[in-house]
Amino acid sequence: MNAPALSPARCGDCPIRHRAVCARCDADELNELDAIKYYRTYEAGQPIIWAGDVMTFVGSVVSGIATLTQTMEDGRTQMVGLLLPSDFVGRPGREGAAYDVAATTDVVMCCFRRKPFEELMERTPHIAHRLLQMTLDELDAAREWMLVLGRKTAREKIASLLSIIARRDASLTRRGATSRMVFDLPLTREAMADYLGLTLETVSRQISALKRDGVIELEGKRHVTVPDMHRLMEEAGDDSDGVFLG
Repeated sequence: MNAPALSPARCGDCPIRHRAVCARCDADELNELDAIKYYRTYEAGQPIIWAGDVMTFVGSVVSGIATLTQTMEDGRTQMVGLLLPSDFVGRPGREGAAYDVAATTDVVMCCFRRKPFEELMERTPHIAHRLLQMTLDELDAAREWMLVLGRKTAREKIASLLSIIARRDASLTRRGATSRMVFDLPLTREAMADYLGLTLETVSRQISALKRDGVIELEGKRHVTVPDMHRLMEEAGDDSDGVFLG
């Protein structure tokens, strides 16, 4: 696929530069990355990679949302993760894809040819260290999500997902998290239901309840205002002290 018109022309102009795998790279390292990178676009619903396929590239989500899905032997599927802007796709040193990855919204990805990227990692500690940090953050997020899916009520699950999206949006836009947060919800209610293991009716009912109780404000179905992030975190069953401010 050709690079989209909205793809950043230079790494320094990239909206995810401060969070992506290249966040700690100096100018010379960015030039090396630039030599092996290319952009791909995917339309909503389009597969990015199938589990078991050989991955010829790794890369970062620049814009849009993708899902990680695992298929069981009997054909049932389970969404096991979300890929948000700046999240990394693929594993250096591993040829096969572990999960199905599909675009939930229109997605732009900054891709690197896998072999040259692996070679660059070996001689560029900044990239290797940043990727390790991102991998550990992903592990922490997966453990947190096990708690969300396994122990939380439907209301707490919705509040948890909203708080995660709000904090990521604040990080990407560099506005910094504050008590009042405003963002556009990137997922449909159907996708939220699939990810959270809930029915569509339950998701709609809980969002309406959070709106009725003043925890969130909605303009249409996607534009969300959180008047008080502390309260949303409490609804999620989390200790908000010092978590998102600063």
